[in-house]
Amino acid sequence: MAQLVGIAKLAAESPSLEAKRRVEYFELASRKLLARCDSPRMPFRWMINPYRGCEFGCKYCYARYTHEFMELREPEDFERKIFAKHFDGKAFLADLRKLPKGERISIGSATDPYQPAERRFRLTRLVLEAFARTSGYHLGLITKSDLVARDIDVFQEVAKRHRLTLTVTVTTMDRELARLLEPLAPRPDLRIAAIERLASAGLRVTVNCCPILPLINDSEASMNAVARASAAAGARSIGASVVYLKPCAYKVFLPFLDQHFPHLSRRYRERFGDTAYVRGAYPETIHKRLERVRERHGLNQTEDAQEPETWVTDEGAQLELFS
Repeated sequence: MAQLVGIAKLAAESPSLEAKRRVEYFELASRKLLARCDSPRMPFRWMINPYRGCEFGCKYCYARYTHEFMELREPEDFERKIFAKHFDGKAFLADLRKLPKGERISIGSATDPYQPAERRFRLTRLVLEAFARTSGYHLGLITKSDLVARDIDVFQEVAKRHRLTLTVTVTTMDRELARLLEPLAPRPDLRIAAIERLASAGLRVTVNCCPILPLINDSEASMNAVARASAAAGARSIGASVVYLKPCAYKVFLPFLDQHFPHLSRRYRERFGDTAYVRGAYPETIHKRLERVRERHGLNQTEDAQEPETWVTDEGAQLELFS
């Protein structure tokens, strides 16, 4: 057996924190919680993922490959071996201090920050509490969980100091379809209820109708149902993008199709056999469909122009917050 190094060695040495019937939690040593994002496709430069792995088990998940870096290569490892990163509050604040003001930071870019592990370990809340002691960033958080509404109090403090956007993913309003696609994620109606609670608390909430799966949830009626419920709950805008199936997702999603949507298996294999992306006119068709839905429900509001009440861009003033 090859000697493990790097993140694989850290994972192998991670102590078990708790075991349930189908999931085991570990504590993962982590040098830095704040990681740089160099992808030109992403609208942010920095990302924070308090957990590695995600218990929700979404069949299309592109992040499964991250477990391969830890030499955990079975597809189900991603949703059954969850790593809670060690959080050092002082070190995290020191890393934030080094960032120029105005930087864009995303929480939950790979794994859900409000998956079931958050109820036990509260790492996401610890991160947010640190941001409540800083100021001057564009901060976004994305989740599929209604647990996000638990932290309204700290979000309100963060929103006084940063340009904060909370994004809730609602793939479909069809409860049965959602249960198939996202087996352990909260129901769509629970996510909509969380949007309403967040918006009623004065927080900026957007909706992510993702991924769009050809011939499964891509009809205008399906997208319109998500938009209608989101607008009624107080969401400001909605986004959507077509699924991309990295090899790690492909080997989970295709067997899922064979079982639940066998009439679509051949088409998906033809489209995704040698590429992770759908090519041709289809993405533009979805874009136009999304634009119609946005206009219909007024879900096209951009980021607020007004600065947060304690928005700080001066470095000296920022450092005073840490004293």
